[in-house]
Amino acid sequence: MIALPPEQGRREGTALCLSGGGFRASLFHLGALRRLHEAGILQRVRTISSVSGGSILAGYLAGLMIKMGITQGPMRFYDWETDVAQGFRTIAGRDLRTWPVLAHILWNWAFPGPRVRHMVRRYENRVTPRLIGELPASPEFIFCATDMVFGANWEFSRVRCGDWLTGYTHECGDWPIAMAVAASACFPPLFGPMPLKVSGAGLNHGGYRGADRDQLCRNLSLSDGGVYDNMALEPAWKEHEYVLVSDCGAPFQSQIAGDYLSRLMRYTSVIMNQAAAMRKRAFFSDISEKQPQPCRRYKGAYWGIAGSVQRYKSPGDTLTGYSPELVDEVIDRVRTDLDRFTMAEMCVLENHGYLVASAVLSCRRPELIAPGSPPAQPPHPEWMDEARVRREMRDSHKRFSLRRLLGR
Repeated sequence: MIALPPEQGRREGTALCLSGGGFRASLFHLGALRRLHEAGILQRVRTISSVSGGSILAGYLAGLMIKMGITQGPMRFYDWETDVAQGFRTIAGRDLRTWPVLAHILWNWAFPGPRVRHMVRRYENRVTPRLIGELPASPEFIFCATDMVFGANWEFSRVRCGDWLTGYTHECGDWPIAMAVAASACFPPLFGPMPLKVSGAGLNHGGYRGADRDQLCRNLSLSDGGVYDNMALEPAWKEHEYVLVSDCGAPFQSQIAGDYLSRLMRYTSVIMNQAAAMRKRAFFSDISEKQPQPCRRYKGAYWGIAGSVQRYKSPGDTLTGYSPELVDEVIDRVRTDLDRFTMAEMCVLENHGYLVASAVLSCRRPELIAPGSPPAQPPHPEWMDEARVRREMRDSHKRFSLRRLLGR
């Protein structure tokens, strides 16, 4: 039985949901969060829920807060560019996935654990070496993965780790944050699920009570959080007054599936696309202003990589963004991967996330913007030239590019 959400009057605080989508998503969110920080919204966020590429950025932000001694919020940085953005661009500017893929290519299909553990070490070295028990108390960071045994949303947080069917353990404080990031971002089929050995006796309040519970719990495996919920909504929609979603999931492409393997992959893509569409429709229904107040569950806002500033501009608004044509033909087609991203790709994705989030918040949720907030300005104005963007990002949709491999 699934618990119903609390009554409207009991909802409190703002949740920020960061979707998956590899480094593409991380960089898009990086731009969006810059604007939220400028507008005084990020400092008041109660919960940050994330999957995959969103979890990479969330883990990095959590590590920064721990390093700076900010254990009880708010998430306030003196200078976003120097304190946050520059360091993360260093991470995204290096290939994260190729060596782990090549190093375990002969046995990964049968033994996926070594490749995922390799990724944990990489996240420890590049994102943060800190532990889950060190996570700030506020905002609450929740890293979402998919429990492949029980088919539920597994959550890593400072307070507990687990899901409603498996149960929860409070003895996860000494697990590395990098482990949560790796589980959240081990997207199939490139990365197999992460094996997790936890005794059923150590997991409390699990909804599954079958006779084989202990055996199942001893053989848990976690996959990319986007398999279950690529918008990371599950931990956010039940308790918060405001739910903000930054969505950078891969667009569904129309294509012809010819051979058997491509047809098999296509079946999976269609199923996952429809599941994501249903979750998105439910979110828009929940926040719809057309709903009578007693039926409206919470307030919220959504911005995605496929959006454009022009859609949300109010009369007299001077904010400019990338054209819908450039968004559709170039930016929305950037690969969702963990290889090296070029400076052009990083700056354009940051700009786009910043500008779209700013436009949506000004249009949909102006009450959240702190008085006296600075007007929105793209963080990288030199990359607003669309001809230059098209030229420098002509290979950005490709999984493999000789130009990126050679560092050009």
